[in-house]
Amino acid sequence: MSTRLRVGKIRRLYGFIKIHRRQYSVRTMCRLLEVAPSGYYAWLQEPVSNRTREDARLLRLIRTSFAASHGIYGAPRVFLDRREAGETCSKHRVARLMRINNIRAVRGYGTRRYTVTKPSASIPNVLQRNFTVDKPNTAWVTDITYIRTWQGWLYLAVVMDLFSRKIVGWSTKPTIARELVLDAVMMAVRRRRPQKTLIHSDQGSQYGSDDWRRFCRTNHPESSMSRRGNCWDNAVAESFFSSLKKERIKKRIYKNRDIATADISEYIDLFYNQTRRHSHLSGVSPEEFEAAALRRRAVY
Repeated sequence: MSTRLRVGKIRRLYGFIKIHRRQYSVRTMCRLLEVAPSGYYAWLQEPVSNRTREDARLLRLIRTSFAASHGIYGAPRVFLDRREAGETCSKHRVARLMRINNIRAVRGYGTRRYTVTKPSASIPNVLQRNFTVDKPNTAWVTDITYIRTWQGWLYLAVVMDLFSRKIVGWSTKPTIARELVLDAVMMAVRRRRPQKTLIHSDQGSQYGSDDWRRFCRTNHPESSMSRRGNCWDNAVAESFFSSLKKERIKKRIYKNRDIATADISEYIDLFYNQTRRHSHLSGVSPEEFEAAALRRRAVY
């Protein structure tokens, strides 16, 4: 029997003795239960162990991190939060406390299956699923999703920098017109001022329009397109939408499009980019990852 289990068993026996001490002799019960009377009397002075008190303190901190993440952090990310705050607890202890107190991160959705088809004849797939790059503004990905509101659908287009997984541009519209993607990429261009950036999309009509081609020629990003019907070619953007819907929008219908846009803005600009720990980035947020990379470049 492990030391922890043995200590827990002894404390339960002490509790039994305390409940029945008016009926039976304490020494007799200690002898029959094979525990020391001195240990029982010491336990009476301090029935809650130091470890139990420390678990209670740590649990309060775990709940704080979990609430700050809007209920999306599991044990690994909560552990990183606590370690960054100076705690020395182990990841297994955090996981144990979360498990026994039923603190669970929200679950994702099922994975769709995609078929592999022939490459686009118009714009080639230059990115070729090379989702890891070593400098900012080397490669961006862009995509569109939709959100339910009581006013009708709200469409969201985003532009993500693959270096840090940061959303560098986004736009919402009540229709899926060309302006939706143009506004999103325009925001990205104004924020980042890129040079020779690859921008990868699926084969939606918005990305094949004359307006999109003219924009790319004028602002110099190189276009890349997924193969038709193969969303794995744009899996990083799909992953972001999955996180957005799982962590913020899940089964929610907004009263109107303005409320939905405000909530999406808060998620992207204040939570996802600034705070949310990203597993691909070794547990830091996109903005923290970019800041660390900038400091490294300054040193070298």
